[in-house]
Amino acid sequence: MLKFISFGSGSSGNCYYLFTETDGLIIDIGVGIRTLKKQFKDYGLSFSSIHYVLITHDHADHIKSVGSISHELMLPVHATAKVHNGIERNYCVQRKLKPEMKCRIVAGEPLELGDFRVTPFSVPHDATDNVGYQIEAEGITFCIITDAGSITEEIGTYISKADYLVIEANHDVEMLKHGPYPMHLKERIMSSTGHLSNKDCAKALAENMTERLKHVWLCHLSEENNHPELARKTVEQELRSYGIVAGKDFELEVLKRNTPTGVFELR
Repeated sequence: MLKFISFGSGSSGNCYYLFTETDGLIIDIGVGIRTLKKQFKDYGLSFSSIHYVLITHDHADHIKSVGSISHELMLPVHATAKVHNGIERNYCVQRKLKPEMKCRIVAGEPLELGDFRVTPFSVPHDATDNVGYQIEAEGITFCIITDAGSITEEIGTYISKADYLVIEANHDVEMLKHGPYPMHLKERIMSSTGHLSNKDCAKALAENMTERLKHVWLCHLSEENNHPELARKTVEQELRSYGIVAGKDFELEVLKRNTPTGVFELR
């Protein structure tokens, strides 16, 4: 059975784990290794069951511990060439990847990783490069879209294929506009290469989801410009204007910023 757990989702650190009975794949490692090891143990998971690492982009909250985990478990790290270059330059990654552990991927080109078929796709964001991932395993399609400034037609296609979806709902626009951030940062976040707002997230779902969608997790919420309950309610209300009822048409949950979610079974 395919299972999923989030160990953190937000600017403090992002890390997601998909696993079967025989294989494990981790997406982004922006949390500390010691913390991650303890959390794996707390949930009865084996750290050594991680066989692959996927990286979305090279911002510190997604890559901080990538070198450490790769060295400890001798793990190949899959990322685009630009993201690998960004990891090499990022001072937050204190332990760099060994050259032989750098596996270069290309958006739009699927790859087979054990039990998983992985297709990276381009996501607009002001990083060196950024991709989302469609991951197929055991007849199930899982998709993750984070740090997205806007929803392209290509991204919409991947949303339409998803049975399970992790998608960014970073901020409430009014909270951001009236919050403490300097204007240049507000403009960056609201730009087409910034982050998705709660309403933009809902619109992306409404315009692209299909009946196959079973469960949506809202990810990468801003601590200063959003709140879990606000994000959930805003998305629910926006979806209702399209005739879509969260909780009936699909399950809707918000991923926690700094703590694990517990394990979800994806059937």
